[in-house]
Amino acid sequence: MTEPPAEPISLRARFERFPATVKGAFIFRGEDPDPHQVVVAGARVSALGSGGSSPMPLAPVTLDVVPHRDVFVPFELPLADLEPGWYTLVCDVEVDGSPATYDGGRRFSVAWPRATVRRGQVKVGKGVRVGDQTVRVEQVDCAGDSIKVSMRVDPPGEVTLKLFADGRRLRVLETELDPDNGRAKATAYPLMRADEVLRIELRGRARGSDAAIDVALT
Repeated sequence: MTEPPAEPISLRARFERFPATVKGAFIFRGEDPDPHQVVVAGARVSALGSGGSSPMPLAPVTLDVVPHRDVFVPFELPLADLEPGWYTLVCDVEVDGSPATYDGGRRFSVAWPRATVRRGQVKVGKGVRVGDQTVRVEQVDCAGDSIKVSMRVDPPGEVTLKLFADGRRLRVLETELDPDNGRAKATAYPLMRADEVLRIELRGRARGSDAAIDVALT
C-alpha cells in the first residue's frame, strides 16, 4: 500500500540571477489526489544561517492547485538593499485555510566587494585524529562568494565542522561526503583578504572526539 505524501502541495523556486535583480517564479504543485485552494499571503528573502528575513515584492493571490499540475506565481526581487551573503526564498501561504511556510529550495548569493574577498587556492595538507578517524584537510579553494574545504576522512564516516576566520565564525552552507572513498567537501561563506588564520574545528562520530586545524593564510 502506497503511503500518502507528507504535504498536500509542494513548492519550488525557479529563477535567473541578474546583476540587479532575481527574476523567476514560485511553482506550486499538487502532490495528493485532491485539489487545494492555496492563498499566497506573501514571500520573504531569508539569509542563510542568520535567521533574518525581509519581505519581497509579491502581491497576494488565490490559486486552485490541482493534482500533479504546476501553477506559476512570477516574482522579481531587487537586490540593491540586500547585504552580501547567501539567501533563500520563502513563501507564506494558506492551504485550504491552514497556514504553512515553504522554502523555495534554491539559494543565491549577493556578492561581497571584490577587493575585500580572498581568491585562489590555499594548500593545507594537514591531518588530525578525530576519535577513531583521521581527517586530512587537503586544500581550501577561495572564490568571491564562498570557500570550499576539501578533506579526506578515514575510515569514511560522518564528521561535522565549524569554521572560524580570525575568530569570526563562517557559516557552513553544505557538506558532502562520499561514503566509498571518504572524500568530503564543505562549502562556507568566503574568506576576506584581511583574514590571517582559518580555524577548522572537527567533531567525529564518537562522543568527545574533537580536534582542530589552524591554517595560516598569510
